[in-house]
Amino acid sequence: MAYLGIPKNTIEILQKYNFSFQKKFGQNFLIDTHVLEKIIAKAEISKEDMVLEIGPGIGTMTQYLCENAKKVVAVEIDQSLIPILKDTLSDYDNVSVINEDILKVDINRLVKEENDGKPIKVVANLPYYITTPIIMGLFEKKVKVESITVMVQKEVAQRIQSGPGTKDYGALSLAVQYYAQPEIVANVPPNCFMPRPNVSSAVIRMRLHETPVVNVSDEALMFKLIKASFSQRRKTLTNGIHNSSELSFTKEQVAEALVQMGKNENVRGETLTLEEFAKLTDILKQCEE
Repeated sequence: MAYLGIPKNTIEILQKYNFSFQKKFGQNFLIDTHVLEKIIAKAEISKEDMVLEIGPGIGTMTQYLCENAKKVVAVEIDQSLIPILKDTLSDYDNVSVINEDILKVDINRLVKEENDGKPIKVVANLPYYITTPIIMGLFEKKVKVESITVMVQKEVAQRIQSGPGTKDYGALSLAVQYYAQPEIVANVPPNCFMPRPNVSSAVIRMRLHETPVVNVSDEALMFKLIKASFSQRRKTLTNGIHNSSELSFTKEQVAEALVQMGKNENVRGETLTLEEFAKLTDILKQCEE
């Protein structure tokens, strides 16, 4: 068994198949066994688990997942990687590879068919350009997921984990924290990948909340308010919401709602907590009725 976490083995398989990296798919393969072991440990993969792996590449992490999980379903968009995966995963009978774009896969159906509808764990070395749509897609489609452990650009991981009043705090922080408890569990330098990316990476684990951390009367409205509040960071929250094409509240309605909450009407979105956005949503919802 040639473990692909060892650089020499990765080079051999790439040469064997004359593989060329596709920039459009943001391909960077891990070549560090310590990082791979850490991801498996932090994702808490056990023989009870079905794991969905997004973007297996040549199967580097897939090999580790297969050895630790009950079942692995790997979704890979690049057709040229499918024969390589067939080769590198040939020793495992607990893996299935789907050649598909993860954003088009019906993951709820997959969970139902492959795991009897029981919660799964998601593990991925995500292409940086579609990190947010993939993570948010899992949350918004209400996929039955216990945890999501993903390698992302370090800046994105910091954004996800940050709190109110910090420069990294924004719509992504609030969206993820509404659904899950995020924690950066490892920092990964560029030399752990082939080819080397220009940025540092981090592994972030998101454990989904069993019950919502805040109660809100209209989830969709809250996310529209959050998006509007951060779309023009330098503007006040009142102006941001008033300028949004998705919302129809007047400046007066927003200012009044903030005063009701004991806030100054000139506050910026980045100062509000998730609970406060939920409260703002509930007050403004009454204006719509």
